[in-house]
Amino acid sequence: MDAQRRGRGDQIDPADQWVLNPNTGEYELRLAPSAPQSPGPGTRGPAGGRTTPPRTTPPRTATSRTGTPRAGASRTDVPSQRRRRGAPEEPPPGRRGGRRPVQQKPKKARKMLVWTGGTMAFLLVGVGAAGYFYLQHLEGNVTTTDVGSAGASNFSKDEAFSILIIGTDKRTGEGNEGYGDKGSSGHADTTILLHVAEDRSNATALSIPRDLIVDIPDCPTKLEDGSEKIVPGQQGVRFNRSLGESGRDPGCTMRTVKENTGIEVDHFMMADFNAVKTLTTAVDGVEVCVEKPVNDKESKLVLPEGESTVEGEQALAFVRTRKSFGNSGDLDRIKVQQQFLGSLMRKMSSGDTLTSPSKLLKLAEAATKALTVDKAIGNVGTLKDIALELKKVPTKNITFTTVPVKDNPAETVKATVVLNESKAPQVFEMIKNDVSFTEVKKQQKKEKDAEAARLKGTKAPAAEVRVRILNGGAVAGSAQKTLQYLQVEEGVTKSENGGNAPAALARTTLEYAPGQADQARRLADIMGLSGAALKPGESVANSQGLPTMTLTLGRDFKGAGVKLNAPVEAPDVEKSTADKVKCAS
Repeated sequence: MDAQRRGRGDQIDPADQWVLNPNTGEYELRLAPSAPQSPGPGTRGPAGGRTTPPRTTPPRTATSRTGTPRAGASRTDVPSQRRRRGAPEEPPPGRRGGRRPVQQKPKKARKMLVWTGGTMAFLLVGVGAAGYFYLQHLEGNVTTTDVGSAGASNFSKDEAFSILIIGTDKRTGEGNEGYGDKGSSGHADTTILLHVAEDRSNATALSIPRDLIVDIPDCPTKLEDGSEKIVPGQQGVRFNRSLGESGRDPGCTMRTVKENTGIEVDHFMMADFNAVKTLTTAVDGVEVCVEKPVNDKESKLVLPEGESTVEGEQALAFVRTRKSFGNSGDLDRIKVQQQFLGSLMRKMSSGDTLTSPSKLLKLAEAATKALTVDKAIGNVGTLKDIALELKKVPTKNITFTTVPVKDNPAETVKATVVLNESKAPQVFEMIKNDVSFTEVKKQQKKEKDAEAARLKGTKAPAAEVRVRILNGGAVAGSAQKTLQYLQVEEGVTKSENGGNAPAALARTTLEYAPGQADQARRLADIMGLSGAALKPGESVANSQGLPTMTLTLGRDFKGAGVKLNAPVEAPDVEKSTADKVKCAS
């Protein structure tokens, strides 16, 4: 805004109100107080006459952020920052003999703005979107839902996490009467599971087709009066019915994802049609690309060949269009949505967005008003933590892909899809184990180096290895088969079957006491255990009362005699990354 407007006490630029909190060491937004103030020159008093406020101090010349006076402008009613208790009083800037305050370096001054923009590393879905911006006065915009035990009770900055992002087809919001299904209770029309690796080196955005046939489990839901209701599950129905029908909440969709993929879902974010419109308008449009001209009468999308910028209604039309891309099906629409998301992420991380306080504030308003989340992440501190963790992931290592599916063989007229059992399990395992779809070879080297360092040292003879085997998520009977393999094929005769583990594990582990390190190295060599699978801890007593290691077979167990450290190969699935421009076809 110009200098004249910046001089008005009731129109202070919020970007100028970021001040350092000495107690926390962080910048905070301090808006001007709303206490009554004297009317400015030329304003009308209560009786309608003009008033002139008394001036007790000389007017200050308005300055730019570099400290340079702004010509032709004055600043008479913007309060100066209060000095900290005990700090020496400094003369005001510009006064003869006084020293002008030291200006903060741009990088430090924009610290809050940088991570605020980074919150959109990935928070938009096809027909609905959501963004996180840490602004305290906007926290009240976020709506929360209690999903009970369906998700995590809190957010951890030190662990991998998965967020289910849901776009509903509910006709909420002004101007959305013509979208989605009339009278819809809000199905899971577009769903993406965002998994962020523990070391933040990579993330995977897995699209789940709405027409995928799944089993929906029984779902405990919280009612408005605080009571709980169990919504009965259904077998062999479309995935999108996991939300909305029979009172199913987002927690039901989270449970359905876990039931059918084995991937733990920690949190959810849900939004409707308005999110796409308001977010894209807030950033002055998102660049998209099409291989041929589009004139879709149903979605009202009109685009020339090549690159265009879309926002508002046109942006929503772009992610909803079916007839103009591929074979006009939902799977091809998913690809277009993923391309749109990549473009949005690039726009959010661009300098044009990060250095514009007014644009960031507009984004904050649009995003938080469009968002519903689970209670565990519905507070400002947690939103800040999520934003910072998402910002750590390089866009080149954020992979968009879709659950591998095939046509439903039970249908003559193809309308739904089922899991492709030859590919889907591998995709799910890669996500659960934090394996990057873009850096498989680098991941292999990292694990190999860690394994070599962990396994360095002497190895005990196989006959001296004592181990108890537990089944912690592997196929039924795996513990007994492994016992037979170790005793007969490898000579580990001091081994025994301990039954089922107390809890299921994603990865196979071997726990051993310090004095059993040489035994652990030998068993790791036989089983193909990585260094990360070895867990120093305590031993247990076997049937003879002797100290024994514990081998727990996790969901990654591949079968007796099959080494667990076999090279990981990326499955042959379509994928794209957030840093690449791709045209819709």
